[in-house]
Amino acid sequence: MAYVAVKGGAEAIEESIRRLKYERVKSGAGADASQIEQGMRLLVDQVMSEGSLYDPSLAALAIKQGEGSMEEAVFLLRSYRSTLPRSYYSNTVNSTDMDVERRISAAFKDIPQGQILGTSYDYVHRLLDFDLLQEREEELKQYVEEFLQEECHKERADLRLPKVSDYLRKEGLLPPVTHDERPPKDATKQMLSFPAQRSERLQILSRGMTQAVTALGYASLRGYGVVHPTVGELRIGMLPISIPDPMQPDTYEDSYYIGEIKVTEVESLIPVTKLNANGEKELEFKIGYGITMGQNETKAIAMSILDTCLESEDKSFAVNDEEFVLYHIDSVEATGFISHLKLPHYVTFQSKLNSMRKTKKVQADEKEI
Repeated sequence: MAYVAVKGGAEAIEESIRRLKYERVKSGAGADASQIEQGMRLLVDQVMSEGSLYDPSLAALAIKQGEGSMEEAVFLLRSYRSTLPRSYYSNTVNSTDMDVERRISAAFKDIPQGQILGTSYDYVHRLLDFDLLQEREEELKQYVEEFLQEECHKERADLRLPKVSDYLRKEGLLPPVTHDERPPKDATKQMLSFPAQRSERLQILSRGMTQAVTALGYASLRGYGVVHPTVGELRIGMLPISIPDPMQPDTYEDSYYIGEIKVTEVESLIPVTKLNANGEKELEFKIGYGITMGQNETKAIAMSILDTCLESEDKSFAVNDEEFVLYHIDSVEATGFISHLKLPHYVTFQSKLNSMRKTKKVQADEKEI
């Protein structure tokens, strides 16, 4: 959408911008971007996920510039992302190569090579900790040193772990994987069309608003959909990223390692009834998939629910409708369109007023006759 700028008011706009900076720094000290990056990692992860750009320092800068507003930070990061050249497409990653930091299953108590609780707020009391108001830098440094010393004395295990779904598939409880060899569509470079490929849906869900994806997933659980899964596996860790050798693009062994990113991956198990070869009904599981940049467990679980919903042929529920879901979860699209209502609509509103006045005048004249 494009809007013609309103003439005049330049001085008022400049004053508004000047006051915006004052509100950010009026305490005499601005928030340090490095402190935001280090101390608000979950917020940084959320901005990176919705901004579709993995760069913690830039996400922290966007949070600082937007004064903590998620919608503003995501908009800033997306805008910066649009200026960057795309030099390469990375190789397809396999999450079994993940250096796992957290790995849990709601379906099984015992899974191959065990569960790893890792870092999570799931096991703490949701009570305000007023001691945080008196945190001292010396005490924090001492805690970090003691923690790292303790970690150094622990035996380092191989944290590249098998998937729970592979374990189920070997038992015949999951159907074999059908590989889709079609090249994935890049949702950031091609217009969305329906029906969408699953690769498109997963991209849009992964960069969708956390609260919107969560709300629609919750709607499915509450009866406005039919998907109520069990989390087969949730894993968080660092995934290695590589790009192909330009001279030998088909040879994976000659690829160049360029770094790693933290992701949250979820595979949910959904029971479905299928007909076997004898025409008899039998129960099997299908997998709903969710993945996000950084640590964002709720969104990844909700994404796995919506992935399954959008695969359904039953479109009687709104959460099963591709257009309804995919067009309404994007942060920049949604907040931008709502926010544009604040902009001048003088001409269109005056047109409506004139129409109303003419109608009322005609009605008044008819009554006089």
